[in-house]
Amino acid sequence: VQLQASGGGLVQPGGSLRLSCAASGFTLDDYGIGWFRQAPGKEREGVSCISSVGSTYYAYSVTGRFTISRDNSKNTVFLEMNSLKPEDTAVYYCAASRLVYFSVSSYCSGVGMDYWGKGTLVTVSS
Repeated sequence: VQLQASGGGLVQPGGSLRLSCAASGFTLDDYGIGWFRQAPGKEREGVSCISSVGSTYYAYSVTGRFTISRDNSKNTVFLEMNSLKPEDTAVYYCAASRLVYFSVSSYCSGVGMDYWGKGTLVTVSS
């Protein structure tokens, strides 16, 4: 049972990346999913989350630039990142929870997540 985040890399400011969070050993259909990031010397931040029924939440810092989506047929959740900025540089993690929250933003607290994937590094630099 595991989550695997992938798709990170080096990109210039203003560029785009698409991160994937793939599950193996279980199905994501009934899980809320969160994308988190942690930059060196900073606390972990909830970036974007999606509920099992597709409700979404975005942190203010990424609203309008990032889009979270899920493809249950592929057992994968995606994070499309556009207009990337140097301050988006971080290790990005995905996590899954079977808890049902009243507000989808609660998944981005990181509390109650059942599974965490290993991170993928995103570096935004010229």
